[in-house]
Amino acid sequence: MLRLKDRAIGFCLGFILILALTLHGFIVAFADSTTGTATINAGTLTETNASTPTVSATLNGTDQTVTYTLALTLIDATGSGSGWHLTITSTTFTSGAPVHKLSTSASSLTGVTNTCVGGSSCTNPTNTITYPVAVPAADTAPTAVSFFNSAANTGMGKFTVTPTISIALPANTYAGTYTSILTLAVVSGP
Repeated sequence: MLRLKDRAIGFCLGFILILALTLHGFIVAFADSTTGTATINAGTLTETNASTPTVSATLNGTDQTVTYTLALTLIDATGSGSGWHLTITSTTFTSGAPVHKLSTSASSLTGVTNTCVGGSSCTNPTNTITYPVAVPAADTAPTAVSFFNSAANTGMGKFTVTPTISIALPANTYAGTYTSILTLAVVSGP
């Protein structure tokens, strides 16, 4: 038979064991979890051009071609993955008095380079445009044409997009200062 003292010790050990299990149960019962939320707002799709291109040529009695580049900044911060395309149109190159004009087909876009400037996390554009692309021209700028595009799920981030444009100068071009207004735009969707 167990003595009273042994029973008391057994009772105390049992009580301590039950108390420990109960406290352990309380710790689990008071555990908590929560769901964190991050709201990511869409930015914008923008194209900007800070350059004013100028070219010069000296007539030499032969047909010539002069080229220039435009450094465009394109930002796709929409977070949509919709893709985008760049468009171009222009007015006809026209000189001052006496008025002379280059052909409405004088300009063509011969190629485009692009560089990610937003860090290594850009998604480079997948372009499907074939070059050269005729730059439309008329006294009033005609409907724009696409000259560079970004397929869906590409072109996300900040880029420098640099098109190269050639101007054909026939041998019978009149000397003078010719101007043309280029209109560039970015449109959502490839």
